[in-house]
Order: sequence, then structure tokens, then C-alpha cells
Amino acid sequence: MRFMILLKADKNTEAGILPDQKVFDDMIRFNEELVKAGVMLSGDGLQPSSQGARVKFSKESVVVTDGPFPETKELICGFWIWQVKSKQEAIEWLKRAPLGGDTEVEIRRLYEMEELGDGCTPEVKARDAKLREEIAARK
Repeated sequence: MRFMILLKADKNTEAGILPDQKVFDDMIRFNEELVKAGVMLSGDGLQPSSQGARVKFSKESVVVTDGPFPETKELICGFWIWQVKSKQEAIEWLKRAPLGGDTEVEIRRLYEMEELGDGCTPEVKARDAKLREEIAARK
């Protein structure tokens, strides 16, 4: 099972305030543990919403709104993608993360191709597999 671990933004991350060296050291140490255990597939921090945009689609138009966005608690400041056996295992790993203060984290399971039902035909699955191979070849 793959899970996306979403770190919620706060006033500091939205202000572009970067952590100190200790926080970076602690986080890289934790990421090294995740990689050695075969858990971490990906992870990165996100720039503040002031550097981003939202794109809203409707039947009539596409509306682009530049950041920053007012609802900090709704924003993400970073993420991991982990491969684990269960949500409980993801929670146990997350409990070990060097996150302090009032950090809020959301854990969401990613869909696997076999879970997408009849609309995801064998042709779509084959095309998706080819795209994933192309992406992996870029690394």
C-alpha cells in the first residue's frame, strides 16, 4: 500500500521561514531511516502558497488565482510518499518523525490500478504502466 503523508502549512511555512540546521539534520536522519527500511518512495517541501496558483475549472471557464491563499490550515507545506503494509504502519512511522510544535499531518492512501474498477480498462492500465516506465527512466 502506498500512502501520501501531507504536512500542513502554518504561519512560518507560509512566510517562507526555513527551519534551522538541527531540524534539517533531524529530518534527513529520519528520511535515511525511511529509505533504509524501504518505506520512502518520495518526499519534498513546498514553497509558500504566495509562489503558487489555484486553477478552478467550470463548464464555462478556467479561472487562475495567484497565491497567497488565506486559509493556512488548508494548505500543504510538504509531503512524503511511503510504501507500507498498512495505515497503522504509516502511523507508527509518522509517530517517529521529528516534527514539533503544532504540526498537523494527514495520511491518505493512494489508489492502486487494480482498485479503479471497470472504467480502468486493460488498455488504460497498459498505457499507465508505459508512462510510469518512462518516468522511472528519467531518474
